[in-house]
Amino acid sequence: MTKPHGYAVLSALVALVVALSAAIYVTVAADGRDGTGTLAGGRPLHGSAAPASTGTWVGAWATAPVGGEPGTGTTGLAGHSVRNVVHTSVSGTSARVTLSNLYGRSPLTISHASLALAAGDGTAAADPATMRRLTFGGATSTVLPPGGQTVSDAVTLTLPHGADVLVTTYSPTPSGPVTYHPHARQTSYLAAGDRTEDATGAPYTEQTPYWRYLTALDVLSNEAAGTVVVFGDSITDGITSTTGANHRWPDILADRLRGALESGRRLPRYSVVNEGISGNQVLADRLAGPGAPTATRGDTPVAENQSGLGRFGRDALTRTNAKVVVIDLGVNDILRNRRLADPDRVVTGLRTLVRQAHARGLKVVGATLMPFQGHRGYTPAREAVRREINARIRAGGVYDAVVDFDKALRDPYDPRRLRPEYDSGDHLHPSDLGYRTMAETFDLGTLDGAGQTEL
Repeated sequence: MTKPHGYAVLSALVALVVALSAAIYVTVAADGRDGTGTLAGGRPLHGSAAPASTGTWVGAWATAPVGGEPGTGTTGLAGHSVRNVVHTSVSGTSARVTLSNLYGRSPLTISHASLALAAGDGTAAADPATMRRLTFGGATSTVLPPGGQTVSDAVTLTLPHGADVLVTTYSPTPSGPVTYHPHARQTSYLAAGDRTEDATGAPYTEQTPYWRYLTALDVLSNEAAGTVVVFGDSITDGITSTTGANHRWPDILADRLRGALESGRRLPRYSVVNEGISGNQVLADRLAGPGAPTATRGDTPVAENQSGLGRFGRDALTRTNAKVVVIDLGVNDILRNRRLADPDRVVTGLRTLVRQAHARGLKVVGATLMPFQGHRGYTPAREAVRREINARIRAGGVYDAVVDFDKALRDPYDPRRLRPEYDSGDHLHPSDLGYRTMAETFDLGTLDGAGQTEL
């Protein structure tokens, strides 16, 4: 009996599928991959691109570029490997990084880059099983033009929350100045030569308190559905917190939020990233320090320590999957103004940031300004400006929600000062306990809800 025509077609299709499957199997076996992002035998597959996966891309860590590193204006760090150590606020199954040449005067060539989990605390050594080669558009090298940045391809890697991650770059040719963040409160490392995928850490003999080139680490996460961006000055930067301990108040806020979610509280599932810059102001750029190289775009100098108004779009609004911005900014407008700061101008500047965030659908939580009597910049007139700004913030005409750091940390016997146990000793910046109190004061419920259209 003759088989129907449809049966013959079906048989041909089945045969084709079987043949293709066999070809794929042979190709995978010949390549040595086991389908899990590793080579046969369990060795990591360097440069393995992240496959399509469930989850949401969020910021696990970020920092703001501040300026050009002193002493790097001519050659940059040519011939050196830079190993940045950063701390994740959320877990993920894939990762990608952002590199910046914002303050460079010439193109920056990154010929080799890698990402790995640190082998322990306070070390340049990597867990060798986690070493991944980074690529950029499929290539192992990339060139960042002056003022430019680039995002790497994603790599597959399980990153726990609270992990130290090593992001290493190698630059073979002169390019300066080096774009950096000076007050990292984290020890990173430098090695001569291309030691990008060295897992021992032995060549990394030079320690540094800076983060260089690296401005963001994103992860594909099943733990978080969005990012909280904390935007501020040295108090947010954590300038007086213990180095390497991750005691900045945004670090502790991230821990609190994760712990509350794990305990069953109904809260937004967000990661937290820190966009604080020491000395930052709402209104004014801060001039480069002595010996700091200045980059230009044409004939125009690139502002070092760019004002909050100038950097908000880059450092806050464009962070990956940002949902909420927390702003703690304004005290340097008071302390660094040679004349008396105008509270109307500072508040107007803050409202401008809020309007920009609302235009992106983001909610904005704002902080009152903490006291600073005893600091060298204190005067009764400046104290009056601080109180006026705080009164307007508390009245509800600036932010969607308010966290009252002033009330939480001021001395109840003299509200012009920090409580002694919360004072690092300079009468402006908190101690570790003070930073913890800031994070514990923060009402996690204020993170819920979208931004308004207009106040």
